[in-house]
Amino acid sequence: MADRSTQARPVGRKDARRNYERLLTTAQAAFAEHGVGASLNDIARTAGVGNVTLYRHFPTRQALLEALLGDSLRGLRARSDELLASPSPSRALITWTTAAVEHAMVYRGLVDALVDSLADPASELHATCQAVKAAGAQLLTRAQQAGEIRPDVDASALFSLIASVAWAVERTPAHRDQLLAVMFDGLHRRADGPA
Repeated sequence: MADRSTQARPVGRKDARRNYERLLTTAQAAFAEHGVGASLNDIARTAGVGNVTLYRHFPTRQALLEALLGDSLRGLRARSDELLASPSPSRALITWTTAAVEHAMVYRGLVDALVDSLADPASELHATCQAVKAAGAQLLTRAQQAGEIRPDVDASALFSLIASVAWAVERTPAHRDQLLAVMFDGLHRRADGPA
């Protein structure tokens, strides 16, 4: 489930904090029902505030997503640190990659927003997404150094695979396990595969 980041919460007036919390609660419900493309105007109206208040707290859709998902994305990064101690580097990568796919599917359309934010340094989600990518890259490198994962896959390719599987599973949930298995099978190093 999506979290609500504790970073960037307004300090000061009680009504500003209350509006901030109402907007987050309303956005969380709207994104769960309609996906990340839900109308920001409708979110403001349902929260009982004006558009100016919404945009004062969250100037962009990505800023709103950062407030809702920042902690869980940082948690995904922290999980990679824990998995670096796993005795099986490939199992650690699989565990983390599965969690990354599931996270990208919290809201319909989220995978596109995350991919766009990763490519856009001006996005409020960019730094958090870059940190998650770097964390996944560490697990990938460790598994490659152990000879368990093919060496011709880099972090960008790994994240393209994560995004592709999340995108496909969002549309056809019944294929989740099969698509994950195919992705992991393709990542594993074969005796006759790339050196």
